[in-house]
Amino acid sequence: MRDGKNRKRSELYPLTEFPENVIYSISQWLIYSFATGKKDISGEDWGDIFAKSIGGQHLSSPVGLADVVFEKQGWSVKSVKHSNPHKVKTIRVISGRNSPDFSFGISDPRANIQATGDAVLGIWNERLKIAFDNFDFLRTCILVRNSDKLQFTLFEIQTSQYVPSEYEWIENKRGNFEGFGKTTQKHKFTWQPHGSQFTIKHDIPVSAIKFELKPPPTLNFEQTLKQIGFDQSWIKIH
Repeated sequence: MRDGKNRKRSELYPLTEFPENVIYSISQWLIYSFATGKKDISGEDWGDIFAKSIGGQHLSSPVGLADVVFEKQGWSVKSVKHSNPHKVKTIRVISGRNSPDFSFGISDPRANIQATGDAVLGIWNERLKIAFDNFDFLRTCILVRNSDKLQFTLFEIQTSQYVPSEYEWIENKRGNFEGFGKTTQKHKFTWQPHGSQFTIKHDIPVSAIKFELKPPPTLNFEQTLKQIGFDQSWIKIH
């Protein structure tokens, strides 16, 4: 399957080898977010932070799976909560809603679980094809976070298409479908018939960046308004 690895490209930086200035910029934006009173960051917050830190653009209408772009380079950005980001080895990432009924006309997903699983991966592969047609490469940038402790783990993977015939699908006790590698026997995918949510499991690489932030003081409302020179003339009531 095509995964963009052999295409000509000019990388902003090698995979997961984040420049030090990017890590510092991410940390500064995180600290600012918590200083302004946020208890946690959303996926949209993380997309904004990552885009600002690499000098890219956070798209409001993503092309395929590209949330953040810089020139001809694209990133799918994800953030996952975990109680111990520095020690977790594997995480699950929600990767969209893949509907075999809408795309393949499979109205009864349990009639043939393997065919349904193949269709789910086919939808994923088609979404990637859109991105590969528009960008030199696509990566997934994942931030594992514990906002209470201000601990974070940051890593990237090359976003890849999957060969459906390499995976076997079963239905678990909760009625969800799970995809396992036929050679590795490892659980890789979960698909929920109710809602069509598709998740992918990723091993966290040893090259992942682990960092921790000092809790910032919360900005004082009155002092902040005074600092920016606010006065009532800024407000016009119609």
